[in-house]
Amino acid sequence: MDNEYNRYYIKIRTILGINPKTIHEELAIALGSKAPSYPTVAEWAKRFREGREDANDDPRSGRPVSELTDENIELVQEVINNDLHSTDDDIIAETFLSHGTIERIIHGCLKMKKITSRWIQRKSTNASWVGEDESPTTIVRRGKFEPKNLFFIFFKSNGPVFMHAVDEGKTIDHNYYIENCLKPVVKEIWKQRKSAGTKGIKLPQDNARPHIHSDVINYLTEEGIITMSHPPYSPDLAPCDY
Repeated sequence: MDNEYNRYYIKIRTILGINPKTIHEELAIALGSKAPSYPTVAEWAKRFREGREDANDDPRSGRPVSELTDENIELVQEVINNDLHSTDDDIIAETFLSHGTIERIIHGCLKMKKITSRWIQRKSTNASWVGEDESPTTIVRRGKFEPKNLFFIFFKSNGPVFMHAVDEGKTIDHNYYIENCLKPVVKEIWKQRKSAGTKGIKLPQDNARPHIHSDVINYLTEEGIITMSHPPYSPDLAPCDY
């Protein structure tokens, strides 16, 4: 016995003057756990006493139960086409469809699935929608341990003074720093400032071992270059190093 039959029973018993409590007890004896609750019986008995004839549910406002329409399918497809990385929440916000409807449209109608884009040598958290027969997007990215190019760049307020590219695999110690970086920089400064030379020149650098070695400090002092102290854990004071 479905809800409609239950309501017709409630209607007939109400017309006969039976109170809701007794009607509920009768339904409970006949249907057991499938019987409607007492508040439901009382509500429908009240409606029938007030003259209601129809025992069917009232029409529901809002969206119809079935939303797998061509219009909604095209709407979801358009949102995905505009942004392959859109999430379910994004699609819900754009279409105002329920989560279940969106899932049925994407997987059942559009035959699409959510995959994680593949990085080369590194995993990605990005994801995009693709068709079942399509391959995921491949994104090329430098590997973590792939060799990198290192440059020393010295500059003044009006532009670069000297740049040195470190050979691949080269170990940088204080001697390398003096011979390949500081001496060429001093030479270039004298070339640009023939009268003043290194007078008044200040060099900010971080606390890397080659920078703070005593030979480096002595060389800079001999050349008249003032070294600016660099507090530890303060990379923002030498942004060009990072």
